[in-house]
Amino acid sequence: MSVTPPSPRAGRWPVVRPWLGTAARLGLAAVWLVAGASKVGDLAASGRAVNAYQVLPYDVATVIGAALPFVELALGALLLLGLATRLVAGVSAALLVVFIVGIASAWTRGLAIDCGCFGSGGQLGEGQAPSYLPEILRDLGFLVLAGFLLVWPRTPVSVDGWLSGEPAVEDEDE
Repeated sequence: MSVTPPSPRAGRWPVVRPWLGTAARLGLAAVWLVAGASKVGDLAASGRAVNAYQVLPYDVATVIGAALPFVELALGALLLLGLATRLVAGVSAALLVVFIVGIASAWTRGLAIDCGCFGSGGQLGEGQAPSYLPEILRDLGFLVLAGFLLVWPRTPVSVDGWLSGEPAVEDEDE
């Protein structure tokens, strides 16, 4: 009986990639859960935070602001479970792009607002300075996590894996 050694081309990536995906999935789940939980207790403040961007009519901004925490909580729960991971990663990526564009727009228009990403947000008080660059860089990091999951959504310990009955380690030639 002969044992075929692993292909040198494959390296460790097929073994490491699923666990990196798990870390990305759980990390992004934590982001959405914390973001949603920080806003769900004060939906009016979340609406004011969206309105502070001055992009949408007031009524539309307040409705979006009130719905956003529930969307974030749902995304976080689905990622935590590993259910519909590629779809959730796609929605996450789209939402993060909207956030990045919104922050960049506020910055270029000279607005002095708190992004409201993890709390109430809205207009900053007198003498307070916005921190747009760190917020954009943070969201770009989250976008990288979502992008990873778009490409490699199958991870260990996930409902997706359980439903498919397939291992998370994929054949590199597929």
